[in-house]
Amino acid sequence: MNLAKTTLILSLLFNTGLGFSQPGNHQNLLKHLHVPDGFKLSVFADNLPNARSLALGDNGIVFVGTGASGNVYATEDSNHDGVADKNYLIASDLYMPNGVAYKDGALYVAEINRIIRYDGITKSLNTPPKPVVVYDKFPSDKHHGWKYLRFGSDGKLYTAIGAPCNNCKPDKPYGSLIRLNSDGSRFEIIATGIRNTVGFDWQPETNALFFNENGRDYLGDDAPPEELNQWSKIGDHFGYPYCHGGKIPDPEFGNEKSCREFIPPVWTYNAHNAPLGLRFYRGKQFPANYQNQLFVALHGSWNRTQPDGYKVIWVKFKDGKPVSDKAFISGWLTETNEVLGRPVDILDMPDGSLLVSDDHADLIYRIEYKRK
Repeated sequence: MNLAKTTLILSLLFNTGLGFSQPGNHQNLLKHLHVPDGFKLSVFADNLPNARSLALGDNGIVFVGTGASGNVYATEDSNHDGVADKNYLIASDLYMPNGVAYKDGALYVAEINRIIRYDGITKSLNTPPKPVVVYDKFPSDKHHGWKYLRFGSDGKLYTAIGAPCNNCKPDKPYGSLIRLNSDGSRFEIIATGIRNTVGFDWQPETNALFFNENGRDYLGDDAPPEELNQWSKIGDHFGYPYCHGGKIPDPEFGNEKSCREFIPPVWTYNAHNAPLGLRFYRGKQFPANYQNQLFVALHGSWNRTQPDGYKVIWVKFKDGKPVSDKAFISGWLTETNEVLGRPVDILDMPDGSLLVSDDHADLIYRIEYKRK
């Protein structure tokens, strides 16, 4: 069967809901997962292969970026019962379209080497338009090339270009946080010294930009720590590859620079936990102690003797700074080290619930607070 015919069949299956509509029976998975008292965890949508980054469109439509599957999906809860009843295949055969963002009726998708745009998408989910190329001058390296994509309050698109290696001294624009206008103009590097970030958000009270950074591998099970960083001004440098975790000189490059020359992380996570998506909770459904606090998806380790991560944590902020963290959803890693899921991104919904994507179980969870 040729690619065109396969794509057509997939499109028909998604758009008509044949085998891809109501979430299936995931009770065996859900019973392993733990949430705080008063919260309920359910499956919002499934049959979304390699579900990763999430973006909210009009009328509660959720767009889903992926990685190796090369697809972009939309999922819709048309009767607003907390369970998606329709999935749509928006695009296929893209180059690791991880990042998705939505603004003014258009869906923006970040592939490794470019950003494309689907205009009027929520009115044409069954027959998506051809994409418009917004920007196509990113490097095409696959290593740390997948991108996160968000709109800032300034109306600009924010994304990042990871280092094309585990640990090296790449030239710009590698290892940088960038922004550009929504039409692709005014490309600007705003920070450097960032190995790889696939998640960032703006703090509601201060509008400060916080982003996760994945640390280098092969320094042992417990080093270096993963980082939560805060960007302040153009030209900020966060240490890579000279310094890790704010205080660990790199064995190869650390003698060239001092850690004191760089901006240290404002918070750290355990080594090799792979913090990806993060989201400040702006809703009103959760209790007051969760409001304006940060939720972080820890995708889980691979470069570690004892696996770690595989959970969603909430990082408590006080006076604009993180002061503690604790597990919010756990259980994807069993006591026998079986991996049941890998959380990737987090999205706050208009009703105050949160969605969490899982690229291992190919689904999206929904967590809500059930008032006592």
